[in-house]
Amino acid sequence: MSAEETKVRLLETALELIWQSNYNSVGVNEICKQAGVTKGGFYHHFESKAALFCAASDYYWHSIKRDLDELLSPANTPLEQLENLIQFIFRTKFGDDLSAIRGCPFFSAGLQTGCEESAINDNLFNMSQNCVKYNLALVRALSASGYLEGKADAQRVARLLSQYVQGVSGYARVSRVECMETLKLDVSEAFYRLLGLKREYWFATKPTWSGESSLQAAEAVR
Repeated sequence: MSAEETKVRLLETALELIWQSNYNSVGVNEICKQAGVTKGGFYHHFESKAALFCAASDYYWHSIKRDLDELLSPANTPLEQLENLIQFIFRTKFGDDLSAIRGCPFFSAGLQTGCEESAINDNLFNMSQNCVKYNLALVRALSASGYLEGKADAQRVARLLSQYVQGVSGYARVSRVECMETLKLDVSEAFYRLLGLKREYWFATKPTWSGESSLQAAEAVR
């Protein structure tokens, strides 16, 4: 493998292992073994597991950013953008298997490392701020089109949506969710309520997004 191929392989392996397990239980030796890379090759690109985690989370963000740009494109109506985002969150955070709800391993890692890994915490803060920016654009589009009750505090609603997603994905992982369809309805209604979406627009629009993220498509090819 070339140096660039080695780096990409380490990033993709780190993502796969973090999704399957958690930050603390994945060591450098296991990452190297799964990636087919020597420890020397690992440390040529990354000075530590934390450095790899930060690079892997950036790699992940750039992958899903392509999806967010597509599903929140002005080519879709604001209501279609909303339903696209809900479907995207459901696909990436929950999946289809009740026994293996994905949640967000990156933010779980932040909880595991606490304040000890400042680079990880800074990286996750930047990722969360990026998510809030996309939420903000959606809130403003819905408000401008008259779909929301009253005048929304767009910044606050954007933050609340992001906080809700992290909370409900963590809750779903530890609770005994018995019906995926019920969970999907709950998530949709929570979005509508947090946004202040007028009742006549609840469940009134179908998503236009295909339902497969760029990262999932890349994993299917490998």
